[in-house]
Amino acid sequence: MTSTWFDPTGWTRVTGTQATVHRQPVVNPDRSVLGYAVSILVRTQAAPTDRGDEFDALIQAEYAKLDLTALAGGNVVFIRATDGMLTGRCPPPGAQGGFVLEVPGRFADLPDAVEHLKALRAAGVGLALADYVASANQVALLHLVDCVKVNLRDGEEPVAIAIAHAHANGLAVIAEHVDSEADVGFCTAHGVEMLQGPLFQRDTTPTGREFTAGEAQCLELMALLNADEVDLDRVILVVGSDPELAMSALRLVNSSAIGIRSRVDTVRRAVMLLGPRPLSALTVAALVNSGTHSTAGLWFMLTRAIACRIVADDEAAYTVGLLSAVASQLRVAPSDLIARTGVSDDVRDALLALSGPYGPALAAVLAHEENDIAGVEATGLAPLTVANAYLTAITDALATARLLSQPTD
Repeated sequence: MTSTWFDPTGWTRVTGTQATVHRQPVVNPDRSVLGYAVSILVRTQAAPTDRGDEFDALIQAEYAKLDLTALAGGNVVFIRATDGMLTGRCPPPGAQGGFVLEVPGRFADLPDAVEHLKALRAAGVGLALADYVASANQVALLHLVDCVKVNLRDGEEPVAIAIAHAHANGLAVIAEHVDSEADVGFCTAHGVEMLQGPLFQRDTTPTGREFTAGEAQCLELMALLNADEVDLDRVILVVGSDPELAMSALRLVNSSAIGIRSRVDTVRRAVMLLGPRPLSALTVAALVNSGTHSTAGLWFMLTRAIACRIVADDEAAYTVGLLSAVASQLRVAPSDLIARTGVSDDVRDALLALSGPYGPALAAVLAHEENDIAGVEATGLAPLTVANAYLTAITDALATARLLSQPTD
């Protein structure tokens, strides 16, 4: 039987399963990150016929393995809840920045839904009513939740009705599956307070703008670091000629993360000790700081780069992921970055056509970011492998992003 992926809040009995963790940002209208929505998708060969306690146990075990504080960077976590969490059989996982349980729409149809949500509300648990379509049973739960989530894939007319109904009842709305700028426009027109979707983690339409002087210098440094033979003297000159790069290099090499026992006081020695990958991360941090991007943006870029490297098991894949993410954050065409950085044909092919030795890794990571299991499988890579690589990358990238985002003064 062909394996199928099911949402853990569905009605599937668990036999021979495989679970993967997925995360998407929940952003404000200005695209600043409010928190992260975390869900677990389960692969099973069983038919989705009825619910079983073993399904909840599996999902609960997966949640127990996660460091939700690290996954969300200390921000609020929106957790796609299981029946066990909603009925009190299983405790919800905690997170330093707080958490909100997403109540699936079909939970409203259970005869004891009100009682269960009242108990959670009394315990101070944040609740979001997901899959909101303003059905009679869902409306009966509105006084017990903090906000609702609508799915833009349900169509503009029914979603507009659901949004208006939620607003009329004094509730904020989170729009899921915000996949395009047109979706953003729709949400803006209807006063949606929060947005969630792959649009905020993937390449967007390039603006065709010119690079600033600071960005051009950073891109020159990336080109130097990606050369077959690194011109160390030129790298040192470029880093030393930019006060922010120089201060960041010294701070990074002297941090506990690098593990140097004696203090480093010169840019030359800092560059020699750091090596290409930390310097690349430092360069991307400078790119972020040169514009209006946030620590969350740097975290995302480094996560994609590290995930690509882990999946491909090749250092060049780190560059692929990094440049792909930089293009997304700066809203420039990948071809512009390729021209500026002088990368190899293999890296170029991955960025422009998702082909060559590194293309499948980048394609799989991009698909994972969009919760697109079929897209991951189409690359020939295992969804579990990619998901685990991404989880590792999130943790590794967060520490670096926080360090590199610190002010240099």
